[in-house]
Amino acid sequence: MAERKSGKISDFLKGVKAEFKKIVWPTKDDIVKQTIAVITSSVVIGVIISILDFIFKVLLNFVIK
Repeated sequence: MAERKSGKISDFLKGVKAEFKKIVWPTKDDIVKQTIAVITSSVVIGVIISILDFIFKVLLNFVIK
């Protein structure tokens, strides 16, 4: 029974190793471009949310007064 379980584990690890060899890792240039895109979009969305927050605050103060 122990041999059978050990064989399953080693087969699993061999499969994992084989799958890892199939991975196409991104280049440094791709990572830099994607990172810049994420940071830029995060900043743009943050600015949009801040502007909307300010507008709603002004409108709410106008309605309350």
